[in-house]
Amino acid sequence: MTRLRPIPIFLTLLLCATNAFALGEELGQSKEELKLDYTLSVTEHKTGRITVVFRLEDEGRLKPLSSVDLSIPSDDGTGYFHLVTALKLQAEGDAKVARIHIHRDWTKNANITLKTSHLDGKSSLRTWYYHVVPISKFLKSSK
Repeated sequence: MTRLRPIPIFLTLLLCATNAFALGEELGQSKEELKLDYTLSVTEHKTGRITVVFRLEDEGRLKPLSSVDLSIPSDDGTGYFHLVTALKLQAEGDAKVARIHIHRDWTKNANITLKTSHLDGKSSLRTWYYHVVPISKFLKSSK
């Protein structure tokens, strides 16, 4: 009969708990201060839908990014989200590009969120960082 060793099990559980309680910190700096190089373009269609193209040229001080997400927060101020999904970035030349096709009404609060556990090349076990790009800034005003 094999006997379990309590110390390795405890250390494994402790490591998992450390990562589970990591805190996200929004970076308030501008894209220029973070040395990010990205563009976001919006094409509005007659169907009431829009196509968003996010083009990332340089990850700047956030390198390496752990994910780029589309997030649509709830309107009620609870902190919950209607939708959060990771975007697949595809290489196009030297850039990474993601395309999203969604209903225009959803873009009022929609964001592209750049997430990383690194800032200026330094990582932290208990903190991850994110930079928010509001899609609404790139929309033409409603008619």
